[in-house]
Amino acid sequence: MKLTMLGTGAALALKYYNTCFLLEEDGRYLLVDGGGGNELLKRLKSAGADWADIKDIFVTHKHIDHMLGIIWLIRLICNALKKGNYRGEARIYDHEELCALIKNIACALLQEKESRFIGNGLYLIPVADGDKKTVFGRKITFFDIHSSKAKQFGFSLEYAPGKKLVCCGDEPCNAFCAPHVLNADWLLHEAFCLFSQADIFKPYEKNHSTVKDACEAAEKLNVKNLVLYHTEDRSGGKRKELYLKEGSACYGGGLYIPEDLESIEII
Repeated sequence: MKLTMLGTGAALALKYYNTCFLLEEDGRYLLVDGGGGNELLKRLKSAGADWADIKDIFVTHKHIDHMLGIIWLIRLICNALKKGNYRGEARIYDHEELCALIKNIACALLQEKESRFIGNGLYLIPVADGDKKTVFGRKITFFDIHSSKAKQFGFSLEYAPGKKLVCCGDEPCNAFCAPHVLNADWLLHEAFCLFSQADIFKPYEKNHSTVKDACEAAEKLNVKNLVLYHTEDRSGGKRKELYLKEGSACYGGGLYIPEDLESIEII
């Protein structure tokens, strides 16, 4: 399985696209979030992925830097369905409240001749806490992270027998996430900035982590590999170097600080 980070930036980052990523295996894709605009379409193309081949999508929560790119993808899918040249069907998984919101926005912004395909070729599938589904050929458990900002879900994906990849959305791993994260082979986790820069970026006011916080949590929960994203963009070309230095001091597993469009083999 391959993980490609389409974007790694926080909401107001300008040097990086908003955090969203693609999981790929045997020609199948799972898109997680869409960033804040049609830059998503460019990112998919740059990653070598045809948007029409993405049949499974998961949206963690309603914040604009995660959701609005999905509306552009819905437009393309519905237009292709209208023209009769879309292969198969598309499925968007998210919690019930978000399903309704995405449908309302799409119906308000798209033409009726396009939006009528929502529920007829493109399906919004609500998930509840603890739901288990088979998505893009893999078993996935969805879980409510109990966000204090906006209802938000993460997931645990079994990518091989006895192997799991966990995504906590864009908030710190908390007591509700911990049972899913424990002993994970891979954890995808936000890290807004360095701990040494917390006074500058104020991550805790936004319910985010520092690199040190995320790495300490991963170490405590025996996570084998940790991918950090959803960051500030003022570290310039030193982000990876600085984050690795701070994180490696408190985490002994494989630590990854990807750039936009960087891919990681999930093994």
